[in-house]
Amino acid sequence: MVILGLNYYFHDSTACIVVDGKLVAAIEEERLNRDKHTKLFPELAIARCLEIAKLKYKDIDHIAVSIKPSHNLGKKLLYGVTHVKTIRHFISHEFVHSYRKQKGFWKWYKGIFGSKNLGPRVHFIPHHFSHAPGSFFVSPYESAALLGIDGSGEWATTWLGKGEGNKVEGFGESFFPHSLGSFYEAVTQFCGFKTNYDEGKTMGLAPMGDPEVFKKEVEKIVSIDKEGRVKLDLSYFNFQNMQYNPLKFSHLSPKFSEVFGSPRRPGEDFKKHHMDVAAAFQRVLEDRVLEICEILHEKTKANYLVISGGVSLNSVMNGRIVRESKFKDVYVMPAAGDNGTAIGAAYYLYNGILKNPRNFVHLNPYVGTSYSNEEIEKILKGCKLNYSQHEDICEVAARLLESGKIIGWFQGPMEIGPRALGSRSILANPAFPDMKAKINSEIKFREAYRPFAPSAIVEAKDMFFDLEVEAPFMLKVCNVLKDKQSVIPSVTHVDGSARLQTVRKELHPRYYDVIKKLGEKTGVPVVLNTSFNIQGEPVVESPKDAIRCFYSTGLDALVIGNFILHKKTVNLPDSSIKKEMSFAYK
Repeated sequence: MVILGLNYYFHDSTACIVVDGKLVAAIEEERLNRDKHTKLFPELAIARCLEIAKLKYKDIDHIAVSIKPSHNLGKKLLYGVTHVKTIRHFISHEFVHSYRKQKGFWKWYKGIFGSKNLGPRVHFIPHHFSHAPGSFFVSPYESAALLGIDGSGEWATTWLGKGEGNKVEGFGESFFPHSLGSFYEAVTQFCGFKTNYDEGKTMGLAPMGDPEVFKKEVEKIVSIDKEGRVKLDLSYFNFQNMQYNPLKFSHLSPKFSEVFGSPRRPGEDFKKHHMDVAAAFQRVLEDRVLEICEILHEKTKANYLVISGGVSLNSVMNGRIVRESKFKDVYVMPAAGDNGTAIGAAYYLYNGILKNPRNFVHLNPYVGTSYSNEEIEKILKGCKLNYSQHEDICEVAARLLESGKIIGWFQGPMEIGPRALGSRSILANPAFPDMKAKINSEIKFREAYRPFAPSAIVEAKDMFFDLEVEAPFMLKVCNVLKDKQSVIPSVTHVDGSARLQTVRKELHPRYYDVIKKLGEKTGVPVVLNTSFNIQGEPVVESPKDAIRCFYSTGLDALVIGNFILHKKTVNLPDSSIKKEMSFAYK
């Protein structure tokens, strides 16, 4: 049985192929069309997934789409008729947009298959079923509490339930405009960032501020009832009127500025109150989600939690759930936002609707395109580049990292999701204190405060980090042990935290080996890992993307397959470098 899973309705268009319950390929359209967070139909991603799976369009039996436009239609209409002042925006957002998306899908479908009668059966899966229940079916848990949190999807903003074997039960939802996602989007806009795009910047900014300054005020804005439903004081916001115009700060009402101060305009310097407001909103978001977790645990008595939706990408929040909730661990799919609903829809169909037994656990994020050495070398020669080939590429790369070089790292199948996990990454030695500033200014061209994440071999986790569970998808923030913060300063945020990725050899042998070899040389089996791209662009997908990014940034070397490209002569480590970094060596 071949299922094509699709997300294309809102943003982060994605396609995946599931064959007999096994995820064979999953790719975000942005990686191929180079339009970050693209909303375009994932035609390129579909074709690439079929290519990876060695299938043709005629082999597809079912198509699972992660949206059902008629779902909660009554609630939408009731909101529209009771908010007459915004009816034009409401109709445009909920119905004109929906019509255009459906029209685009069926145009593609008929172009490929001829007519509805000739092609595979199409299943429109409710958005939040594609989030939490869909994630549960690929989680490692036989039983778990389920939580979906996002801006909104078919009017729902949170979804609470329980999964048991092949069955899911929902017992609580919140509806627009009472949304934790929109709550966080508002403060993102207040901080001068792009909503539904830059929420990670807000999360990174929050530790720069003092949450106590505005915490009591923010706590008044959002509450959780005894059933786990979200309630906002809408007098602070304007997003509920659907007049989205970032230039006018339209997510915010005048009251928001009266209470919290003037918003930051893009490009302006941050003022103290911007950082303090970000800190307060981040802290209150965490507190309210922990309240929901308490209710979920009481209702389900489950040992584990599956969480998904855009808000679940808030890794600081996830770290607190791991540390402070009654759940033993949390599963967050590597593509936990709307991109992952392509996978969730496919599995809700396969396991939830078609009742096939669960036979797959999504622990391997490397499900994208892979390029052989032969393919890479052909491109290098075609570009007339000077390069060298090495049998033990990890040894050479580790020596470059030891010497303080910053490298582009392009290896194996591409990862799915917003985090670079060692296939399309920029790597550096975290022991150099100035490495964060150097990468932000010379390579990523982004805000100086933004932190970088560490990747550590799983055996070294407890030597450097205070985290009892594993974090293979870089979605759980933990504390760096105090005596190690000076050892890995470039991946330790101002509050002593880090967004850790734990790396197992069986999942990515080459990535594991380069970290291990660096550790053998320095005593620190940890690398600084950030996505292989510059700000505003998607992560690189192909060798050509990698070469273009390499030559347009301050990267020192590109390690691609078994090949290395340098921009200038490289001197590998000598005693003077080891003296400079003596604190990091055994």
